[in-house]
Amino acid sequence: MSVRTPAGRTTAALAAALTALLLVGCGQDDDPSVATPSAAPTSAAPTSATTASTPTAGATPSAAASTPAVDREITVTIAKRRVDPPTGRITVGKGERVRITVTSDVSDELHVHGYDLGARLPAGTAGLVEFRADKTGLFEVETHETELVLFQLVVR
Repeated sequence: MSVRTPAGRTTAALAAALTALLLVGCGQDDDPSVATPSAAPTSAAPTSATTASTPTAGATPSAAASTPAVDREITVTIAKRRVDPPTGRITVGKGERVRITVTSDVSDELHVHGYDLGARLPAGTAGLVEFRADKTGLFEVETHETELVLFQLVVR
């Protein structure tokens, strides 16, 4: 059995629906864990993620004041392949804004698993990753070149 409808109306409606679906699927990923390198952090976007490298020498207090407030600041130093503080677990609450700052004596790359965030770590220069902890679970934070686990981030 077949149903007859005006061909023009059905074709136009179908074309409009397909166009709408294609447009929704195109564009930037809505995944908040994906950082856009050129995007500046904003307090209006609760799930924004940023990555940056900032020099430790010559930093001024006014530079830190221009960054958004964070709930948890984690600082790690790597010297002669030793992680300080020693590798362990750090627990944060879901929804907290986290800033991870790592300084290494050798050039490397910082990576936060699960959030797919990273920052370059030029030797002697701090690398910074800042994000909203909006995914629960256990996530390793490591360096790529030296393959050091810096800590495990627990988000509850």
